[in-house]
Amino acid sequence: MAQLLTGLANAAALFLVASGLSLIFGVTRIVNFAHGSFYMLGAYIGLSLMDILPGHVGFWASIVLAGIAVGLVGVVVEILVLRPIYRAPELFQLVATFGVILVIQDLALIVWGAEDRLGPRAPGLKSVVRIMGEPVPQYDLALIAITPFVLFGLWWLINRTRVGILMRAATQDREMVGALGVNQAWLFTGVFFLGSALAGLGGAIQLPKGGADRLMDFNILAAIFVVVVIGGMGSLPGAFLAAVLISVLNVFGVLYLPQSTLVLMFVVMAVVLIVRPYGLLGREEVAGEQGQAGEPEQPMRPAGLRGRLFVAALLAALLILPVFGSNFSQVLVTDILVVCLFAASLQFMLSWGGLVSFGHAVFFGGGAYAAALVVVYADAPMEIAFGMAPLGAGLLAIVIGWFCIRLSGVYFAMLTLAFSQLVWSLVFKWGEVTGGDDGLVNIWPAAWLSETTAYYYFTLLFGVGGIIFLRHITHSPFGYALRASRDSARQAAATGINVKAVQWAAFAVAGALAGLAGGLFVFSKGSIFPNELEIAKSFDALIFVFLGGVKTLSGGVVGAASLEAVKDWLTRLEYWRLILGLLIIAVVIVAPDGIVGTLRKLGERLSLTRDRQGVS
Repeated sequence: MAQLLTGLANAAALFLVASGLSLIFGVTRIVNFAHGSFYMLGAYIGLSLMDILPGHVGFWASIVLAGIAVGLVGVVVEILVLRPIYRAPELFQLVATFGVILVIQDLALIVWGAEDRLGPRAPGLKSVVRIMGEPVPQYDLALIAITPFVLFGLWWLINRTRVGILMRAATQDREMVGALGVNQAWLFTGVFFLGSALAGLGGAIQLPKGGADRLMDFNILAAIFVVVVIGGMGSLPGAFLAAVLISVLNVFGVLYLPQSTLVLMFVVMAVVLIVRPYGLLGREEVAGEQGQAGEPEQPMRPAGLRGRLFVAALLAALLILPVFGSNFSQVLVTDILVVCLFAASLQFMLSWGGLVSFGHAVFFGGGAYAAALVVVYADAPMEIAFGMAPLGAGLLAIVIGWFCIRLSGVYFAMLTLAFSQLVWSLVFKWGEVTGGDDGLVNIWPAAWLSETTAYYYFTLLFGVGGIIFLRHITHSPFGYALRASRDSARQAAATGINVKAVQWAAFAVAGALAGLAGGLFVFSKGSIFPNELEIAKSFDALIFVFLGGVKTLSGGVVGAASLEAVKDWLTRLEYWRLILGLLIIAVVIVAPDGIVGTLRKLGERLSLTRDRQGVS
């Protein structure tokens, strides 16, 4: 009984945060990755207010005021960051909110410092109550009692008020709401305020059970997305059921299956999405188009003469680098080539296939571990082990892709995240085989590749070769069938294209090439650790693709090379997250075409200007 009540109490804060995310998505269709940051802000602001406002009234007033303050922060984010990109592709919105995460992390560091802070005990609720002989904190019972009132309040707002009617109408048909004269911009702002305030309330109300720290945004982020996806994106009753389910299962998992705590909720999400592809109470979500609304999609053609000459010059420079460059420059370029291949594999399935993955790192890390395990347990030579990297990752992608390609949009992305977390937790927990947190070490290349220059050329061969192979596929009949499936699955199927088979094959190819990058990585570093499978690694690849240009073939390569080249310098700065976050937000709003797309447009304008001057 005590475990059940603890799970229900944990569900209270989780539901508050998840309901806010579900509301925001239901009306605006924005997948807000900064929602965990609003939860963290609620905790910090609540602590600051509790230091000022004493007593019973001060404690509960601090929680309410923290929610209002975070709601106002959400309004600022919505107006300045999200409002300009509501009609942009999904990836742009995701990356923009990720930039907000980075900005808020460093702002929290500046305001509240780096030390973790414990939450105060709730006045009048500091003792325990014995139920069936087991102690249960009074505050847990208070949270359980509060949750139905919150759920009823949200239900009343949505079903019994004019604002709620407009919110439900916008969830079903935003264009019709706009046609009826409703100011959608301010409706979205109001919803964002409410959703952000709920996240802030969730952060403040959990203070007596925990506290505030700068990692709590990422710690809660996976859980709230799992809850919202299991319940059904945009469904408040679904979010409530999922919050209770996940919280109770986690409590009993800690008691009876402690090894399952890292993976249990992702197992549940994977099972639910496989059985009910749109969650318990959700509805089908259509993926956003690749390309901004209102802009005709331009065909991606092979590079022209200038482009080929530039690539040839770049390859020539890479070939002669060991002659003039130091060992450090060779190691740096080796790292850049590895991340370029990794980013190019994601760009292939994202830009050409419209498949946005949140778990692409599972194939990068999976390929690295496949090679390392063969070396450690089979004592295989490097040449054989290296071949196992793309093979192992490709087989993993075939298995995972079989489940994922049944879904689309956010549900597809979240299922890739679920499988990624399943594999990560397996690697992390199965220490007897994978080394667990200690990883696998002493995975060095063969003797003929032991010199820095030799391995540099080896990486150059397979890195550039893999990128060229992907570009060749994009301009093959298979590549055009994949693009047709992206642009209109129904029309592609009518012409005889097996849409799911084409997407599955593309998913497998992208996974195999990511595994090839992982194989190059493990032998260049001599080791592999579970962090190469984490969510952050997958988001690195998404940012690479975005910064380079989503609607280009070379965007992933250019974005990865640019960011990796400045990574060492950037991370030495005290507030590098703030700088990178502002840069990402600026690119989303000002230069959404990325580096490659922006340079291409500038080149076209210059050519047009010269042509006009020539005519005149």
